[in-house]
Amino acid sequence: MSRPRARRIGELDVLRGFALFGILVVNALLMAGPSTVFGGGPGASGADRVAAWAVTALVTAKFYVLFSFLFGYSFVLQARSARRAGAAFAPRHLRRTAGLFVLGAAHAVLLYPGDVLMTYAVLALVLYGLSGLGVRALLRVAAALLLLLAALLLGYGLLTVALTEPVTGTAYAPHAAERAAAYRGDAASVLGTHLRDLPAALGTDLLYAPAMLAAFLGGLAAAKCRLAERRGRDRAWLRRTALRWLPLGLGGGVIVACCASGPLDGRWFFVGQAATVLTAPALTTSYACGLLLLLTRRSPARVPAAAGVLAAAGRMALSHYLTQSLLLAWVFSGYGLGLYDRAGTVAVLAGCVLLYAAQLALGARLSARTRYGPAERALRAVTLGRCPAGLPRTVTKPAWTAAPPAARAGPRRSADPGEDGVRPAP
Repeated sequence: MSRPRARRIGELDVLRGFALFGILVVNALLMAGPSTVFGGGPGASGADRVAAWAVTALVTAKFYVLFSFLFGYSFVLQARSARRAGAAFAPRHLRRTAGLFVLGAAHAVLLYPGDVLMTYAVLALVLYGLSGLGVRALLRVAAALLLLLAALLLGYGLLTVALTEPVTGTAYAPHAAERAAAYRGDAASVLGTHLRDLPAALGTDLLYAPAMLAAFLGGLAAAKCRLAERRGRDRAWLRRTALRWLPLGLGGGVIVACCASGPLDGRWFFVGQAATVLTAPALTTSYACGLLLLLTRRSPARVPAAAGVLAAAGRMALSHYLTQSLLLAWVFSGYGLGLYDRAGTVAVLAGCVLLYAAQLALGARLSARTRYGPAERALRAVTLGRCPAGLPRTVTKPAWTAAPPAARAGPRRSADPGEDGVRPAP
């Protein structure tokens, strides 16, 4: 008897496609230079400063939470896929983790030291060890991790405020000029700078690893209770959840922006990071539920089309993520235009909108021809230990774009999700 065809859970793909924009914005500002991140610099306008403040409040540290949540959710789907295929999950998971680590290492050295794929790979091993816990235990561990990290950051931040003096821009200027010259140099200069920055970047990832792991565990718990399948198109639940967590998320974002981008000075940075750890998941939850609520509207007709475009990008999220880094490295480093610390915040954000729009258009075209992007195909080959099977010419749209009105009235509860967010087709 042949195995049933698999159909992806469209809600997860849509959220991945949506998160790509937030990741692009944050990484673009970081790769563009410190003046762009904070809206400062001698040539910064008032619009640049406002834009940087808004990005810190509304975007920074919000979308990696969503990606981490989806990573944890997909862990369960991959395990179910292996079980349906009659294959042992542990070897698949180890191969996938190793492939992800190697890909992340290459990405960090060649393109962007702030890569998180290596951290994801290491934490995926921890996730495997904790995967036997029940839903409530997973949520308790996730909450404990967030509280402990927030307490650590808050304590360190308050000590910094009490015992140190503010660092002026003049004192930082020589280091900033040296760094800018290194990033604008030739390829050898850029690679050398990446290698020098890598230990600090890994240290930052290690510091915030508890928050990433907490999001992994939240996704794992959600997958175990089939949250996307049961609630992904429940409009009343989506509305309640989005509104419930929005005030906390926005309030925390304002505190973070005040600490990182003014009016408070740089000594308050870690106090703001403590607020980020505690409140970013709330705003992320509101964003995710609000997006799904918008896309489950029965009209206008263009809304389901938007869902399909986002889902197409989400199916190739890893390829899009790496492409973003490649293009940003070409624009801002000596690999290409060398615009490091020369572009304003507003200009960088405008470029992000254009790049994201191009990626959505390209993703929609590719999705009609192939099931996997180049990076997804390579990682899947490593995971399975063989080349993926032949690819279908068409890909199923998100569930709400294809289901008749009667089917959209409520979520289906009997579907069994499979690898990378798929459920067997009837």
